[in-house]
Amino acid sequence: MIVFDLACSHSHRFEGWFRSSEDYADQLANGLLQCPQCGCEKVGKAPMAPAVPAKSNGRTEIVAQPKPAAVSGGSEKALPTKLVEAMKALARVQAETIKDSTWVGEEFAKQSREMHYGERDEALIHGKATPKEAQELLEEGIAVAPLLIPVAPPDKLN
Repeated sequence: MIVFDLACSHSHRFEGWFRSSEDYADQLANGLLQCPQCGCEKVGKAPMAPAVPAKSNGRTEIVAQPKPAAVSGGSEKALPTKLVEAMKALARVQAETIKDSTWVGEEFAKQSREMHYGERDEALIHGKATPKEAQELLEEGIAVAPLLIPVAPPDKLN
């Protein structure tokens, strides 16, 4: 998992958890990222301080980390504890839900249609679909739902 500090064009800062850098780039390119506070889709990476572990033979005192700079001068507020807990709970539920699911990647829309129209056996799958493909599936009466937490292909996991 990669955690990026993100910011919208209204200077709202938030975290994004991604399976890989490519997953972040794909979601950004497909317009799947938006600010949880205002819904703005103009989102980008915010400056962040790296978390570098101390060497075992290094100093033992705690060194204060610099606070990340705010994007375009807005005020920065921490996420409420209840929101963080809710996001963690969603991540756990999603992981439990897809643990028996098969990753089908770019074939998601095609395989969903084949199952819906009886051309293949029904199975629990997850993969990638563009917003347009997802809308078309819904219009055809095919039940699909977005994953709330990004998922990377199994072959791209660290």
